[in-house]
Amino acid sequence: MTNSSIPTAGFWHYWQEINRSQSIFHQWEQLELSGCIDNFRILAENKPVFREGWFFADSDAYKWLDAASRILQDHPNRQLTSLVDQFITLLINTQDPDGYLYTYNQVHFPGHRWLNLQIEHELYCHGHLIEAGVSHFLATSRQDLLQIARKAADRIEEDFNGKGPRFTPGHEEIEIALLRLYEITHHPPHLAFARQFLDQRGRDKRFGFHLFQQNKSAAKRSKLVRLAKDKFRVCHPDIQVKHIPAGNYAKKGRFGKTRYLFNAISGRLLQQHKPLSKQNTPEGHAVRFAYLQTASAMAARLSGDLSDLPRLEQVWEHMVTRRMYPSGGIGSRPEIEGFGRDYELDPELAYAETCATLASIFWDHEMSILTNKAQYSDLLEWQLYNAALVGLAVDGKSYLYNNPLACHGGITRKPWYAVPCCPSNLSRTLAQLEKYQYTETANDIYVHQYFSTSVKLNDLNIDMNSKFPWEGNVNLHLEMSKPQASRIHLRLPSWCPSAEVSINEDLIGHYKPLLQAEITAAGIDPRVARWITLDRVWHPADEITIHFEMPVRPLIFHPGVKSAQNKTAVTRGPLLYCLESTDNPEVDVFDSLLDTSSLGVEDENLSGLNYIELVGNSQGGIALRFLPYFMWANRGNSSMTVLARIQ
Repeated sequence: MTNSSIPTAGFWHYWQEINRSQSIFHQWEQLELSGCIDNFRILAENKPVFREGWFFADSDAYKWLDAASRILQDHPNRQLTSLVDQFITLLINTQDPDGYLYTYNQVHFPGHRWLNLQIEHELYCHGHLIEAGVSHFLATSRQDLLQIARKAADRIEEDFNGKGPRFTPGHEEIEIALLRLYEITHHPPHLAFARQFLDQRGRDKRFGFHLFQQNKSAAKRSKLVRLAKDKFRVCHPDIQVKHIPAGNYAKKGRFGKTRYLFNAISGRLLQQHKPLSKQNTPEGHAVRFAYLQTASAMAARLSGDLSDLPRLEQVWEHMVTRRMYPSGGIGSRPEIEGFGRDYELDPELAYAETCATLASIFWDHEMSILTNKAQYSDLLEWQLYNAALVGLAVDGKSYLYNNPLACHGGITRKPWYAVPCCPSNLSRTLAQLEKYQYTETANDIYVHQYFSTSVKLNDLNIDMNSKFPWEGNVNLHLEMSKPQASRIHLRLPSWCPSAEVSINEDLIGHYKPLLQAEITAAGIDPRVARWITLDRVWHPADEITIHFEMPVRPLIFHPGVKSAQNKTAVTRGPLLYCLESTDNPEVDVFDSLLDTSSLGVEDENLSGLNYIELVGNSQGGIALRFLPYFMWANRGNSSMTVLARIQ
């Protein structure tokens, strides 16, 4: 794997700079304003305030800590280090002596643990705490936060030892955390208990009844908390009430409540409907689903047991071909924040939560390592540019939670949400994009992503200069102490009709992707991506130059997607585009007929970010302007559609 790799210029350098200079500090301010950090001070410092937020609010602070730690690994910052150290001190003084750390119970229900695992996200919170501990150790080599994480893991492993199917989490995450902890400690119980949570999933024969019991218990506990809060306010009128932002808005479809109940009681919502080995289709809550698949792929890699790999490949393919949007977003039913039926992909109802995309990116990455197939890195790229980055505003200080592909107004970016899970999840991903760029084996180097970076791979240094996503030119400059024989595999993206590769200015060939086997629901097919393999003896100062063609491409959708009939989506390179009313004030973006033969490109600038718009005409000759989808909703309330009407 890479020893070091940091974006040095270009597109992703811009976003990483925004992340570390703006987003991470903005998020801390919001965590303070909403009372999330004070929840720990109640226990650590006996601060006389009331605990605020959802029962899983701890996880939002842990993901911030994870993101901050990853930023500090390559970009030391005195102010950020101070905040991190302050928070670690709070955690040391909040954690129970036996390792338990969950402020909802510690503040409101001392002595009560693991009561409503399907509802209250107790293990989920511990999982993000453990992940933060791992990230901080990798960034600093310090043991203080790692020891908190290890104590929490030991507590879980002792309490859940030998427990059966009822004792699995409702929101998967602890599995990933234990596996990450195992990677750095090689402590066998961490791997074993991750496998236990995976293997026990979907085996509770009375799951619907037990879920009903837990929901009733959780509701009763929430009522007690509300009553206690009312009493606290009466007794402490001088203490300022913290501001909890509103939740995100999402348009709901028909029969939402009925479908929610069916998904919940059947176990599909929480991936509890079948044992994992028999879950061959994407079901339920999209974030939880993708975290579960990520953990299964990680467990396969770390244990060497590849028995679940065929299922993982099958369920990934089903998602890509039948249950994914053109953006790469997943989750078409707002009421369950998750999957609908095959081809049920209404663009306006699209939930496509930012966290769901990030979870899918984590899964893509694990699958690329397991299989060395280009298709997984190809989808990762598409989701990163489109379905993930859309969650962050160009100023780094406001967000989208769910990401529809059509909007008649009413959805705007917010500085924070009642459930702020996406901002810090996006920040921790942006902080270490380089982990997705290269993998290596003894004689093979795989180039998965095209970022401008400098990286050292054993005795080989690679400086990549990439013009993505606006231009298709990439240059790799190689340096080494002596000539070496190795195979360098370059990913040929599915969106590229032809690529030209030169070594030291000598053209060595033109390459095309694999033929598309079928039309997919999303109109894109990462399965046609492939590797261009360069097998030779490399010398110091060798240069590889690649030119990827980036034509404008209208997408064709599977006829099963009823909402996309007689419509197209416009793409160029790795980017999906949209029509936003801000750029098209004189037309109805939902009703204009696009003349696809008229499409071209035009340079623009917004808040210091240079970008390329697409321009074209309607069938009546009226000008239409297409904005990169990830940039919509940066200029106030607007209407938007990804799908343009065609004849």
